[in-house]
Amino acid sequence: MDRWTPSLVEARLSEAAFVLKRLPEPRLRGYFSTWPEIIHSFADKVGQEPKRMRVLPSPQAISRMEETLSWTVGLDPVDGKIVWLRAYGYRWREVCRAVGLQRASAHHHWVYAMCLIAHRLNNRRLNPRLSMQQVIDLARADDPAL
Repeated sequence: MDRWTPSLVEARLSEAAFVLKRLPEPRLRGYFSTWPEIIHSFADKVGQEPKRMRVLPSPQAISRMEETLSWTVGLDPVDGKIVWLRAYGYRWREVCRAVGLQRASAHHHWVYAMCLIAHRLNNRRLNPRLSMQQVIDLARADDPAL
């Protein structure tokens, strides 16, 4: 990646959340069933919901997901929670309820977190005294879509 922008960061976080959803559930070792596998006839299957087909993610997608998981480590806990809730596709109403902020404030925190992650990925040092709005304005110069 040549230059990271907040929109690219958002896309990568969404992909990581999608990969996390598709990973198989962890299983406890040592527990198994001695019962034989039940083979259902056609009459048994009529009216049943079909099983959801689970497509496992590719190794490259898992590697990108593992890289992405460390991006929110240095963020404020509220900002990190907002970022991951939005990456998982939660609506703003649910995000606001989870973090206890109004919608405009939660959106401002989310944009700030995206900009901060983009600056870190671009190896740009930011003055810690900059306000949230100043960090967002710096990122807007790089990404006009923001």
